[in-house]
Amino acid sequence: MHTLIVTAHPESESLTHAVASRVAKGIQGRNHAHTFEFAHLAQEGFDPRFTEADLAVHRHKASPIPDVQREQARIERADALVLVYPVYWWSMPALLKGWIDRVFSNGWAFDFSPQDALIKQLGHLRVYLLGVGGADASTYERHGYGAAMKTQIDHGIFNYCGAPVVGAELLLDSESAGASQALEAAEALGGRLSVAVS
Repeated sequence: MHTLIVTAHPESESLTHAVASRVAKGIQGRNHAHTFEFAHLAQEGFDPRFTEADLAVHRHKASPIPDVQREQARIERADALVLVYPVYWWSMPALLKGWIDRVFSNGWAFDFSPQDALIKQLGHLRVYLLGVGGADASTYERHGYGAAMKTQIDHGIFNYCGAPVVGAELLLDSESAGASQALEAAEALGGRLSVAVS
């Protein structure tokens, strides 16, 4: 089994990257036959801008350009997709959203045309979401941020493509006391993930 771990943070020494590494450590510790790879979008220089070329793909008038094809190939190799990202303005960073905008394209992640029913094409892919947030749980609950993120990301993106979100956690209080708990939770998730997709 194979997992793709995607990060979207400009600093390689960030808690986001440390969390991603602990997910990988959890996978390795439980199942040595389970492989993984990282996609560090900022460090790799992925361009998140949705261009005319991407719009042509959406309209079934062109094939994806090479950078998108490379990302799609990474996902096609994977049984599970883990997104690890800082929470910016109660959502994912623009870099990660742009990766989804461009990579999860019409004709690949889903197939939609006005005259035909939606076909969801990523049913084989299990998705795990790890958002690293600075606020505490009571803030998320009081304002409904967690529910809003679930609607937007879990349902609005992944359910639309047929990819089940089988785990979603907000690792909160990361700027105060929560960093060590975030790392422990990430390693535990990696352990559960390696068992779940085996």
